[in-house]
Amino acid sequence: MSRRGGGGGGRGPDNRRDQPTPATGRGGGGTRGRGRGRGRSGGRDGSSAGGRGSYTGASEASASPPVHYTPTAAPVQSIQHGGGGDLSGRGRGGYTSGGRGGGSYSGAAEGSSLPPASTPPVASTTTATPVGLPQSASTEASSSSISQVSITPEITSKKVNRDVVSELTRLYRVSHLGKRMPAYDGRKSLYTAGPLPFESKEFVVKLDQDSGAQSSTTSKRKERKFNVTIKLASKPDLYALQQFLRSRHLDAPYEVIQVLDIVLRASPSEKYLPVGRSFFSPDLGPMGQLGDGIEYWRGFYQSLRPTQMGLSFNIDVSARGFYEPILVSDFVSKYINGNISTPLSDHDRMKVRRTFKGLKVVMTHMDYAKSYKITGISSQPLKQLMFTLEDKVTKASVVQYFRDKYQIGLKYTSLPALQAGSDANPIYLPMELSMIVEGQRYTKRLNERQVTALLKATCQRPHERESNIKMMVLSNDYNGDKLANEEFGIHVGAELASVDARVLPPPMLNYHASGKEAKVNPSLGQWNMINKKMINGGRVDFWTCVCFSTRVNRDLPFQFCGELVNMCNSKGMVFNPNPVIPIFSAGPNQIEKALTDIHTRSTAEIARRGGKQLQLLIIILPDATGSYGRIKRVCETELGIVSQCCQPRQASKLSKQYFENVALKINVKVGGRNTVLNDAVMRRIPHVSDSPTIIIGADVTHPQPGEDSSPSIAAVVASMDWPEVTKYRGLVSAQTHRDEIIKDLYTSTQDAQRGVVHGGMIRDLLRAFRMSTGHKPHKIIFYRDGVSEGQFNQVLLHEVEAIRQACSSLEPNYVPPITFIVVQKRHHTRLFPSDRSMTDRSGNIQPGTVVDTKICHPTEFDFYLNSHAGIQGTSRPTHYHVLFDENRFTADELQMLTNNLCYTYARCTRSVSIVPPAYYAHLAAYRARYYIEGDTSDGGSSSARGSGTREGNLFVQPLPGIKENVKDVMFFC
Repeated sequence: MSRRGGGGGGRGPDNRRDQPTPATGRGGGGTRGRGRGRGRSGGRDGSSAGGRGSYTGASEASASPPVHYTPTAAPVQSIQHGGGGDLSGRGRGGYTSGGRGGGSYSGAAEGSSLPPASTPPVASTTTATPVGLPQSASTEASSSSISQVSITPEITSKKVNRDVVSELTRLYRVSHLGKRMPAYDGRKSLYTAGPLPFESKEFVVKLDQDSGAQSSTTSKRKERKFNVTIKLASKPDLYALQQFLRSRHLDAPYEVIQVLDIVLRASPSEKYLPVGRSFFSPDLGPMGQLGDGIEYWRGFYQSLRPTQMGLSFNIDVSARGFYEPILVSDFVSKYINGNISTPLSDHDRMKVRRTFKGLKVVMTHMDYAKSYKITGISSQPLKQLMFTLEDKVTKASVVQYFRDKYQIGLKYTSLPALQAGSDANPIYLPMELSMIVEGQRYTKRLNERQVTALLKATCQRPHERESNIKMMVLSNDYNGDKLANEEFGIHVGAELASVDARVLPPPMLNYHASGKEAKVNPSLGQWNMINKKMINGGRVDFWTCVCFSTRVNRDLPFQFCGELVNMCNSKGMVFNPNPVIPIFSAGPNQIEKALTDIHTRSTAEIARRGGKQLQLLIIILPDATGSYGRIKRVCETELGIVSQCCQPRQASKLSKQYFENVALKINVKVGGRNTVLNDAVMRRIPHVSDSPTIIIGADVTHPQPGEDSSPSIAAVVASMDWPEVTKYRGLVSAQTHRDEIIKDLYTSTQDAQRGVVHGGMIRDLLRAFRMSTGHKPHKIIFYRDGVSEGQFNQVLLHEVEAIRQACSSLEPNYVPPITFIVVQKRHHTRLFPSDRSMTDRSGNIQPGTVVDTKICHPTEFDFYLNSHAGIQGTSRPTHYHVLFDENRFTADELQMLTNNLCYTYARCTRSVSIVPPAYYAHLAAYRARYYIEGDTSDGGSSSARGSGTREGNLFVQPLPGIKENVKDVMFFC
């Protein structure tokens, strides 16, 4: 199977995208300078059907593409791309450097023809509204060298490693390194702009006591000696990068790009705290409190990426949580929100132990700083702790020891002690004398209050974010960096780049003809249910309600259900106003018992009336958080009850808007549909309406950092109602810890009696589609969420093959064409409108804005789509990357389909930011984690209940099965 194709047909003379062309792998050229083929993957016979090419067409003789460093980091209007010069130092259009940011765009980018007339231009570098982009850069370095670095004794701290290499450079740069100034990644790799004068050499480096390399458990800091070996590993060829950026090579030379990326990260790594691809510091903006002993720091993200403009420097502002540098005793008081003069409960003790494991503290009672890494907490309170003195015989009380040796009377002796060292040789540290070392990131899940506080503090309007990004680029002064600018010849422009964008028209939506408005044309991604009725209202004959809240008025559940039933009926449902068993209340400590009792009583009553089962249980949740997951697990995996949970605070308001929203969710949970695309009904959706097509969404969710006992959860949903493609069925599966590839798409096992037994989620969904529609799918469109770029090839290879096997297991020679699209939301590209009149109410770019030039991949088929209206802050477009396409979509066709589907999300009357099948898969996977973990309202990760999976252990205990009647509906909504 060919994973990614070569270049496809470019824009032809009529300026339209993707005219049918032979699968030659080259763009057509035409009026556009760069022939932009929309990359098709290899065909079913293994031959390439052409890839989305940015191959140089008619303007192949134009200037070599620039190496752009794209500060891409703010709301959706100006993709921030910089201007810098190209690899050859030539300027725009083949002339000496000029243009914005002092940089050159490739000649092909100039004078581009306008997008198709069906989708008028929103922004253009020539006549229409520019969309601001991050700045670009160029490098004149013609060669580079990668060396392997070995430091002994081995140090895990990147900071210490950098100190060692920095000292080595200071000592030996002139005498031994050929005057080269190296860039170092803090681990094993050293990068230079040219070859070093040796292939392998050993050095000795000494760090003084202020370098931070000393042991945290030595009483006094001493000078340390390191042996450093530098050995040549490879010589990346920048010519390969030039060829790739000119679209003459399909595969990006990531080794070269990594060199340049590390070079640009070197200076920020010395000044700020690196966290992944981001940097944080108290100096990068005001800090603030998130509560429970956590504060936030501001920072920025940066990354070097290949784009159609060359190399783009993607930069964005960001923020994240850190531990407050306070006494551990004060932190515990905030964290558990309780009295620390009394012993901790078992629950609080577990929270504290999980939170502090691996944390660094410094002791405050000595005349010099002494730090420790925490390995756990004591099983006994401080006042009961004994330890063995240095004579290895005498036992002493920890409390008495500090009183005698340091004249310190410990106050919080009911708290456990922090433990450093091993279990065999523990070191006990009183919490009230231990200070949390500054700059340690909080890796656990933020609770709801903390998330709200962080969003409130960091939410920025598009123009504010755009301004902050520009200021960040200027303050970082990349062009004043000797390593990047002088040694490697990299130049980063200071201005955002402009890109072309189009606004796709919203789709017409159909509602039931009995309503006053049977059709609606959404405005700026929003509409409402006034004068409308659901296209297919569900029927509810048997239902009831239970209230677990103790604070609401006794009559509220009856009033709430009455008005909710009226709303459902008014919107087109057929909802019996009388519950099958009386509405009642139960205590929050009786959830399982109450649910079981409801199931037993309702089943008996429904059977007496000749019915089948309870269709809906309305639940008013307890006042305290932490029970939602338990309720869903019991209802969906044990009792087979479809439920609708409501927060008591919202239920008490008796709001009409709230009733409308809940009615939308209830309708799809009982088998109805809220709306459908008019184009679907009229059979006008290209590649979907002409033959039975199944649209699939898939996602994998992983446990929180630090939790190594929970499995990852895969979810797959698929449309069941062609040609409308609105109703979905979902399946979930557990798999090994942090495995991104979905293992249960297709399975086969050998049975002694039955032979080969086929199974898997795709196979089950294909069969369900056939039962629902009467057709087997002739085409498959697969939206895959949650895949990083480094996993593209692996996921594509395994998952497309699994889909193939699932199809062939159903019927010989059943090979429906597949389109495989990765959906990426977690990226740092932002678009800002250059024309402030072309915005929605929030100041963001308009719903339907699509960008598929300049900042997209040079040779592959991808685009950025902002399908939703902004609410607050800066909108983030979704990045769609087509890895495999046998259905031969044009760019316009796939963009329009994806945008239109975003208006069919069942839970609200707004277009959503990611395509609904991927959204539903995420919801289903998130729901399934409740089945094994329950709620994690403490902000940390709960251990999986009997999961039996750990890193490196292939055994995974299956999820509890979802009851069939629940799987038949959109229970995840």
